[in-house]
Amino acid sequence: MASPLSPSSEGESFASQVRNAVIWRSGTQVAAQLVQWASTFLVIRILAPSDYGLFAMTGVVMAFLNMLNGYGLASGLVREQAVSDRQIRQAFGMLIAVNVGLGLIQLGLAPVAAAYYRQPHVADLLRVQSLIYLFTPFIALPQALLSRRMDYRRQGRANILASVVGATTALVGAFAGWGVWTLVIAPMALFAARAIAMTVAAGSWMMPSFDFRGAGSLARFGGVMAAGQLFWFVQSQVDVFIAGRRLDLHDLGIYTTSLFLAQIFVSKFVPPLNEVAFSAYARIQHDRAATAAAFVKGVRIVMLAALPFYFGLAATANPLVRVMLGEQWADASAVVRLLALAMPFMTLQVLFSPACDAIGRPGIGVSNGAIGSVILTAGFVCGIQWGLIGIATAWVVCYPIYLAISCWRSLPVIGARARDVAAAIVPPLTAAAVMAIVVAGLDHVLTLAPLARLILLVTVGAAVYAGWLAIFAKQLVRETLALVRNRV
Repeated sequence: MASPLSPSSEGESFASQVRNAVIWRSGTQVAAQLVQWASTFLVIRILAPSDYGLFAMTGVVMAFLNMLNGYGLASGLVREQAVSDRQIRQAFGMLIAVNVGLGLIQLGLAPVAAAYYRQPHVADLLRVQSLIYLFTPFIALPQALLSRRMDYRRQGRANILASVVGATTALVGAFAGWGVWTLVIAPMALFAARAIAMTVAAGSWMMPSFDFRGAGSLARFGGVMAAGQLFWFVQSQVDVFIAGRRLDLHDLGIYTTSLFLAQIFVSKFVPPLNEVAFSAYARIQHDRAATAAAFVKGVRIVMLAALPFYFGLAATANPLVRVMLGEQWADASAVVRLLALAMPFMTLQVLFSPACDAIGRPGIGVSNGAIGSVILTAGFVCGIQWGLIGIATAWVVCYPIYLAISCWRSLPVIGARARDVAAAIVPPLTAAAVMAIVVAGLDHVLTLAPLARLILLVTVGAAVYAGWLAIFAKQLVRETLALVRNRV
C-alpha cells in the first residue's frame, strides 16, 4: 500500500492515474447518487413543500459555518509535494479545534436565526444539526490522504456505504412521519457512516496534535481557501436568505427544491471531477502548457455531458416535475425551466478554481467569488420583487455576467486561450440547442400522460443530440470514445 505521505506511482503513468481516478471518483459518485436520489425523490413525494422551506432556513446557517470547517486545511495537504507525519497530525488537530468551535457557534446562532425568519422551530433544528461538525475531521483528513495518492477506489466505496445509510434513514423517517426532522437526521447518519468508512479506508488512526508551531503555511492556505468559500456561501445562500423573509414556507420549498433539481449535475457530478482535477493540476502545476491543455480538455468533457442535461431539463421541465416530484410540486416546473438555463454558466464557472488553486493562485478564485457575490446579491434583491419567477430570472441574468468576468481574470492565469475554451464548448452547445428545440416542439403537440410523455421526449432528445454530434462533430466523438477506451 502506498504511503499516505507522498503521491503513489506504482509504475502507473500519470495519465493512467488521472483516468482511473476519474473513473472511480465519478463512477462511485454516480452509484452513490443513484442510491440517494432513489430515496430523495421518494421522500419529496411524501413530505410537504413547507417542510423543505423550513429546512432551507437552517441551511443558510449551516452553509455559512461549513465553509469554515477546515476542508481548505486538508486541501493544503494534497497540494504539498511532501508532508510529514507531524504536519498530518497538526492538520487533524486544527480540524478538530475548528469544528468543535463551529458547533458551539451554531448553538449560539440558533435563536438568532429563528428570530430572523420568524420561525421558532428553526432554533431546535439548528441545535441538533450542530452535532454534524463532530464528524467533519474524520472525513476531511482521510479524504486528503487518499487524494494525495489519487486513491479514489477506497473513497468511492466509503461514499457508497454512507449513501446507503443516509438513504435508508431518510426513507425510515419519511414513512414513520418524522416530517422535517427526516431532513435533519438523514444527513447526520450519512456523515457519521462516511466518517467511519473514510477513516478505515485511509487507515488514518492517529492522535491529533494541538501544537501548531511550524504549520503557518498550511493554515494560510486553508485561510485563503476558506475566504473563497465565504464568497461561495454568499452566492449559494443569499437567495434563500433574501427569499426566506419574503416568501411563505410553501413557495420557499418550491424554490429550493427546484434549485436542487436544476443543480443536480453541477453540485453532484462536477465536485468529484474537480477533486480529481485539483490533485492532477497540483502534480503538473509547473508545466503551464500541460495545465492549460488539461483544463480545456476538462471543459470539453464536462460540457459534453452538462449541456444536454440542462437544455433537456429546461425542455422537459413540466412532465419531469410531475413524474419525479408529484402533482403537489407542479408549480416548480416554471422555476426549474428558468434555473436550468442558468446552470451551464455556473458549471463552467466552477471549473476555474481547482486549476487556479492548484498552481498556487487561490486568490483568483477568492476575488472571482467576491465579484460574483456582489452581482448575484444585487440580482436577487431586485428579482425577489417579482416573487418565485423573479428570483429564478435573476440567475439567468446575472450568471453570464459573472462568468464573463471570471473568464477574463482566470484564463490568463491558467494559460488557456478563450478561443480554445470556446472551441471546446461550441459543438455540444449547438447539438444541445438543436435537441432542445426539437424536444420543446414535440412536447407542445403531445397529449400523453406525464410518464409516457417524459419517456418519449428523453428518447427523442438523446437521439437528436447523439445524431447531431455524430454528423457534425465527428472529431469530438472520436476523442471521447478514445478517452473511454483508455487510448488517450
